[in-house]
Amino acid sequence: MLKNIWLYSLRCYLKVGLFFYFKEVKVVGKAQVPTKESLLVLGNHQSALIDPLLLAVTFKQYAYYLTRAGVFQKKWVRAILNSVNMLPVYRIRDGWSNISNNNPVFEACTTLLNKKQTIVIFPEGSHSLARTVRPLSKGFTRIILDTLERHPDTDLYIQSVGFNYQEAASFPDSASIYFGKPIRVKPLLTSDVFENTALLKDLIQNELQQLTTHVPSGNYEETILTLEELKTDYLHPQEVNACVESQFKRCGKPKKDVSLLSKLLKPLVYLNLCLPILFWRYLVKSKIKEPEFVATFRYAVSMVLIPLWLLGIGCLVFLFFGTNLALAYITISVLLMLGYVKA
Repeated sequence: MLKNIWLYSLRCYLKVGLFFYFKEVKVVGKAQVPTKESLLVLGNHQSALIDPLLLAVTFKQYAYYLTRAGVFQKKWVRAILNSVNMLPVYRIRDGWSNISNNNPVFEACTTLLNKKQTIVIFPEGSHSLARTVRPLSKGFTRIILDTLERHPDTDLYIQSVGFNYQEAASFPDSASIYFGKPIRVKPLLTSDVFENTALLKDLIQNELQQLTTHVPSGNYEETILTLEELKTDYLHPQEVNACVESQFKRCGKPKKDVSLLSKLLKPLVYLNLCLPILFWRYLVKSKIKEPEFVATFRYAVSMVLIPLWLLGIGCLVFLFFGTNLALAYITISVLLMLGYVKA
C-alpha cells in the first residue's frame, strides 16, 4: 500500500516535469498494451533514463525495469532505484565474473511474470543517440524461455516499443512513443531452444525497426546529413524509414521551425532562471561524458533546482511585497516556461 502511494506520487511529479520538459510527447498504440497480463516490454534505447521515465508516466500499470548494474553501486542510489522497481542487470562489459549475478535477477523476473506483472527491458544492452536499431542481446530471450519452462501455464505476451526524439540532447525537445501489437509467445515457440532464441531476436529486431527510425549502417553519416538537410520530423518513424528506403523521394512533411513566440520568451526565461541555468551549464553539463545522459541530467537538475529557485524568489517577494505579488511572480514564471517550451 505504502509503495503504491510512493509510486503514484512519484509518477505524478515526474509527469508534471516531463510536461514542462517536452514540447510534445506523442503516444501511438497505447490502447493495445495489455494491463492485466504477463507482459515483457522491449524497446530501443536512446536517451538513458528518459526512456524508462516516459514509459513510467505512459503506462497504466506499475512496471519493473531492468537497468544496467553500474548505477546501483552506491547504497543510497540502490535504495532509490529499488523503491521504483528497477532491477540490476550485468552485461559482458561489466566483466564475466559478474554475469552470474544475473541469475537471481532473472529468477525474480520469471516470478514476476508468472504473477502477471510487467517488465521492461532495453535489449540493445546500452544507449545510443544513433538513429538505428542496434543488434539485440539475447538476455530477454532467456527470461522468456525460463519463465515458460518454470511456469508453463503463464500466458506471456511480448510488446515492442519505439522511442523517437527530435533532438534528444537539446531543449526543449519533442518525442513520440510507438507501441507495436502485443504478441503471445507460446504459439511461436518450438522444442528447439536455439531456434526459439533466434526467432525471438529476429522478431523484436524487425518490430523495433518499424517503430523507430532505423538508418542502416551503410552510408549512415551521409543518410543522416541528408535527413537533417530535409529538416526531417523524426517523430514519425514510418515516414522517415520510407524516405530513406525510397532514396529520399517519398518523404513526409518537414519539422516545424522554432516559433517566434518561443524565441521572444527564451531570453526572459533565461533571465528569470539565471542561477539554475548557470549551475546546469557550467557545473553539470560540462562534466557529462556521454551525450545520451545530457537529457537525463538536465531533466533531473530542472526538477530539483527550478522549483527551489522559484520558491526562494517567491518567498523573498512575499517578505518585501506581500502575497499577491509573490503569487503573481510564480504564476508568470510558470506561464513563461510553458510558453517557451510549448510555443
